[in-house]
Amino acid sequence: MNVKRIKVLIVDDSFLMRRVIRNIIEKDSDFEVVDEAANGLEALECTAQKDPDVILLDIEMPKMDGLEFLRHAALLTNARIVIISSVAQLGSPQAVEALSLGAADIVPKPSGVLSMDLEERKSQELLGVIRKAVA
Repeated sequence: MNVKRIKVLIVDDSFLMRRVIRNIIEKDSDFEVVDEAANGLEALECTAQKDPDVILLDIEMPKMDGLEFLRHAALLTNARIVIISSVAQLGSPQAVEALSLGAADIVPKPSGVLSMDLEERKSQELLGVIRKAVA
């Protein structure tokens, strides 16, 4: 029996963070990373081409940030968008705006320049939030 996997697009300007997030997602057989993007402009193109079920979106990025991407995404996709950001802590102005623009949920990145502890500290939370977003 072939079970449909949840297609995930990762959007973050940090190559290292995209790798950490990919490692978390790929440990769970329910999910498939279909693409990665380094900014909102790339994400719009990837979204149109790959039709993801879930988009994991950073806020602070060059060319087009996550909030601007959210404004465009509403017209482009039905994908559920989960914010993963160090600036969009729960209750922050960025988090409030992201939720008002249609984000399904927010997973704060742990503190630190590269948030290298994301995989250790947040992997189960992230997977749970994705499951909840697509339920």
